[in-house]
Amino acid sequence: MILEVALIAGLWLVLNVLVTRRVLAVARHLYTPHRMLIATIWLFPFIGALMAFTSTPSLRVARGVVDRETPQDRDAAHGPAPETLAADGAPDFAVTEHLQWFHELPLLDWDALAAWAPPAMPGDERSLATHADAIERGRHAWLLHLREQLGAHMGLFVNKDAYVLSSLDDAMARQTADYVTTARARIERLLRGVAQFPGGHRSILLVLDDEDTYYRYVSIYYPDGEFSVSSGMFINAGCPHFVVVRGHLQQLEPVIAHEMTHAALAHLRLPRWLDEGVAVNTERRVAGAQGSLYTPHELHEMHRRHWSAARIQQLWSGESFFRTDDGTMLSYELARIIVEQMARDWEGFLGFLRAAHGAEDAGFAAARDTLGVDLGAFAAALVEAPSDEGWSPQPAAWRSLETV
Repeated sequence: MILEVALIAGLWLVLNVLVTRRVLAVARHLYTPHRMLIATIWLFPFIGALMAFTSTPSLRVARGVVDRETPQDRDAAHGPAPETLAADGAPDFAVTEHLQWFHELPLLDWDALAAWAPPAMPGDERSLATHADAIERGRHAWLLHLREQLGAHMGLFVNKDAYVLSSLDDAMARQTADYVTTARARIERLLRGVAQFPGGHRSILLVLDDEDTYYRYVSIYYPDGEFSVSSGMFINAGCPHFVVVRGHLQQLEPVIAHEMTHAALAHLRLPRWLDEGVAVNTERRVAGAQGSLYTPHELHEMHRRHWSAARIQQLWSGESFFRTDDGTMLSYELARIIVEQMARDWEGFLGFLRAAHGAEDAGFAAARDTLGVDLGAFAAALVEAPSDEGWSPQPAAWRSLETV
């Protein structure tokens, strides 16, 4: 009996190791949900290995896909950063003359680019496509100029849905771009009816090598801000794009999913707490829940101690997401919980998102009218506050908020 158990255990161990190696080898060439597959292998004896084996192509097939692909992606294919762009019926656009420099990094004058591009006529698909193509060539030109300034080790990878500017090798850059494609599709499916990626434009992902370069870049857009710890950010200024720290590559997927959700909802101009709450919940659906330093009970106690009528106004105004203490983490968590609870009525929640378009009252009127919910009372109940007095959004008081 002992010998039989030992043989079965040995067979299970060898099988798991072999299939795990196969999954990792394939993942170096093609995008696969390798972390989920490996967890399945080790959590479910024999069945997990079978599921992972049948869910991944052979290494020969994976290599064949890469070999057959004609990369439009790395540096030799792009050539040097262009100085001008041409368009039918318009003078050339002088790219270099419209570059603005901050911290020795270039930004393109996006208003000038839009003014130069052939006009887009509503309902005219041809003019819309021509306009989008001109803007896309301007975005591509900017990325090439940015690549030159960030260093020769940086490369620009392009697929049908994404630009990835990074120092990743070809296989990893391709895998990251493929993940952007996968994430876009999942986000559009999860948030059908409200998610909207601009037609004719790829998603732009800047993968910067370290935190110093990351903060140097994002400080262009937030020059006077005091930043909380961050590994990724969606920037919706002129040219929507998201930027992440390379760090541990395994951590990129949830950051990409989170920031791409912001990109898909940017057209709604949602209040920050709502935008972040949807992004965190969607990130979990797309990339899986991440580990936490705290148990749910510990988090609940932290919420009870932290939130007050004064501090909840910082959540509604968006100010608390830029704190440099635990208040930032608790803001993301509370936003996530509020959205999670509201979204139990999914159709009603989608109506709330549409009604909250451009709301300057943190979505108070939209929540009341579409869901019959008082935001202040709702948040107070979730953290078990003794009273909800003063918890509803008070926009007139936000400008005078101080950190509390």
